[in-house]
Amino acid sequence: MDQWTLVRRTAPAAAVALLLLTSCTSGGVSGEPGASGVRDPYFPKLGNGGYDVEHYGLTLDYDPKSGRLRGTAEITARATQDLSAFNLDFHGMRVDAARVEGEKAAVSRAGDELTLRPAADLNDGETFHTVVRYSGEPATITDDDESEEGWLPTEDGALALGEPTGSMAWFPGNNHPRDKASYDITVTVPKGLKAVSNGELKSERTRGDRTTFHWNSAEPMASYLATVAIGKYRTKTARTKSGLPVLTAVDPTVAKDSAKVLARIPEIVEWGTENFGPYPFSSAGAIVEREDDAGYALETQTKPVFPGAPDEGTLVHELAHQWFGDSVTPRTWKDMWLNEGFASYAEWLWEEDMYEGGSTDESFKKAFDDKANWAFPPADPPTAADISSAPVYGRGAMVIHKIRAAVGDDAFYDIVRGWVATHRHGNASTDDFTAYVEKKSGKDLTGLWDTWLYGQDKPASP
Repeated sequence: MDQWTLVRRTAPAAAVALLLLTSCTSGGVSGEPGASGVRDPYFPKLGNGGYDVEHYGLTLDYDPKSGRLRGTAEITARATQDLSAFNLDFHGMRVDAARVEGEKAAVSRAGDELTLRPAADLNDGETFHTVVRYSGEPATITDDDESEEGWLPTEDGALALGEPTGSMAWFPGNNHPRDKASYDITVTVPKGLKAVSNGELKSERTRGDRTTFHWNSAEPMASYLATVAIGKYRTKTARTKSGLPVLTAVDPTVAKDSAKVLARIPEIVEWGTENFGPYPFSSAGAIVEREDDAGYALETQTKPVFPGAPDEGTLVHELAHQWFGDSVTPRTWKDMWLNEGFASYAEWLWEEDMYEGGSTDESFKKAFDDKANWAFPPADPPTAADISSAPVYGRGAMVIHKIRAAVGDDAFYDIVRGWVATHRHGNASTDDFTAYVEKKSGKDLTGLWDTWLYGQDKPASP
């Protein structure tokens, strides 16, 4: 580790990239560069080709006063082709050093594309180890819809959120939902602060005036679901009736207002298990920040993040995402309605199951009458700015309700549980879903898809 050498850019990025490509095709070298981007319909430059990440080991050291972060990303991946070079998505911070298989790697950058060329080609099927050391002030990224993600400084620390692009602001990786991996995230912060992340806390150690927290997520996770929250949290542990550990981390200023609703997490998880199938992860919980620390709630894996005390419906929504979105993750960002439609329908189901007078039929009618839900079909948002707009949620939930009406309750719940089990910890598309529903129900639902999922016009009646 004492032989790390500062990587300096000694030529323009385009020239370096040309040099890499030229050298890859001469001198008998058999490998080729992996693709820079997976051609997602809305974010074509996100993600990378040529390899599949198996594990991220992220070691972070953050100073809230200066806003500076020092990080090391250890990435274990498997080559899916003969590779002479490969890309990582990385925004903003300086790359201090990079190694592949223990040898110094050549580095070039062009925008958010970090290109590494290992000393020797990587063979198709080979598992390889990459280490990138980096430092600087991580950026806050503004999305196409004007929401903020990436690294968000807070009054007493910071919050990292990643949907859809922000994870690349705090670690280099294959930043697309289809490449899921396990994670170890180790964060060092000033003594007196806590660092909370996905999965389970494996260790907490204080040395001098710094405390280090090590979190492990053994189940596969998409990069946009990774989070780090740093602050003066009040933490509380509990268990569901089945023994699943639950951890909540709450900013002290909203602890009192959050206590009652957060106490229902074990109950909601058990309810979800009954309706959707076994809970897909080894822990549950929540992170609650001040209201102005983030502009939205997010289903970060095992611990959804909330800006201020959540209401009950929002808590149900984000916990339902642990099945729909976190375990069964969309293949592309165009498939977002599978996340949001199911999570929104979970809110309707919860109200129907828990409260007298609650009815999914009534919730459907309200959604049907809401003009905002008819701006575009849920499976075809017009731009990247629209993937979190009303039709993806409300009209997406209407699609789920229409399936239930078409196949009946028994078949509907069999389909839902089977869908989650079939694609557990994997990825799935809209076409995968419609084919699955038709196969399991034995019904041709072309009319339903044409009207509710893809139709441009609002039907005359519900």
